[in-house]
Amino acid sequence: MRVLVAAFGDPGHVFPAISLGRALARRGHEVTIETWEERRAAVEGAGLGFTAAEEYQTFPPPEPDTDDGRHAADAARALLPLIERLDPAVVVSDILTAAPTLAAEAAGVPLATLIPHIYPVVEPGLPFFAVGLRAPRTPVGRAVWKAGQRAPDVGLEHGRRDLNDQRERLGLPPLDYFHGGISPDLALVATYPQLEYPRAWPAAVQVTGPMAFEVPHPDIELPAGAAPLVLVAPSTAHDSENQLVRTALAALAEEPVRVVATTNRMRPQSPIEVPGNAVLVDWLSYSQLMPIAALVISHGGHGTVARALGAGTPVLISPITGDMGETAMRVSWAGVGRSLPWRLCRPGPLRWATRRVLADPRCAARARQIAAWGATHDGADRGAELVEELALRKR
Repeated sequence: MRVLVAAFGDPGHVFPAISLGRALARRGHEVTIETWEERRAAVEGAGLGFTAAEEYQTFPPPEPDTDDGRHAADAARALLPLIERLDPAVVVSDILTAAPTLAAEAAGVPLATLIPHIYPVVEPGLPFFAVGLRAPRTPVGRAVWKAGQRAPDVGLEHGRRDLNDQRERLGLPPLDYFHGGISPDLALVATYPQLEYPRAWPAAVQVTGPMAFEVPHPDIELPAGAAPLVLVAPSTAHDSENQLVRTALAALAEEPVRVVATTNRMRPQSPIEVPGNAVLVDWLSYSQLMPIAALVISHGGHGTVARALGAGTPVLISPITGDMGETAMRVSWAGVGRSLPWRLCRPGPLRWATRRVLADPRCAARARQIAAWGATHDGADRGAELVEELALRKR
């Protein structure tokens, strides 16, 4: 069958889409990836078809009466000729890409949603998504969170109105439920189930395991010695001043560790001092570094955390924004690392937190348990199976 997979262009979103696309292609299907032009080489290098997506603001959501706010409906309308030409059996749309979601419905094509991080829809009685708080342990705690649900519902209602404005422009009926950007037929949650709080899962939501992909890159030279290796892998979309890298290098300069840090091509605005026990590069291969690292320090981007846990490596997270805080709390809750609030990301606290994780064998042991689960549960392969089932069910 033919499948159109549409993804937001940041690595944390487009790389899982490419991984899913490759799994579908291995099963004999013809896959086209719609994403930003700058990802063409990565998509075509994976042996998949590419088509450039219109780029427009998705986060924070623009107001519906602005040019950016109207653009989702316009972009969806512009996608309809492509869908007609490809005639896909199913469309898979990243959770941040509203246009393909709307276009698939307008064209009458079955739709699946790819969620490349922890599931963002909160069950009543659990903490609101992205506040970074642990699940309550008592009925009283669940009752408190359930009573407070009215506050986020205000924002969700605003989002539903905005989405229904877009739907009206395309002649689609309004929705009477929240989270209308997630397919009611199939949502692929590409995370480890060990990072999800126990809950009653909707029938259409499937936690597949992460969908890993990386652009090939030559191996780098490691710092000399045999001391434990710490990898500093910051966000590719935040921290333009390289604060995490600067702080980690300063914090660990005198520690009995080796450090590899990457700017992830975030060009430093001023020189970064690199101590003798460290190397700093602009890019690296996670496949080379994570299996031999004793610890990964990051902002908590889900893709980075998933790659570390897939290698059996514990993590230390200092989250900046959005779902990073949620991921940080899930890491702490699962016992595979620690979190350090961004406001405390200074050499002293980061050095202390690093020592605590390295000295706690339980973190590494639990990370290895997750890695063992991942070795027998390929998220992309499971996602491809579920996409096939959806296409057959909707035929």
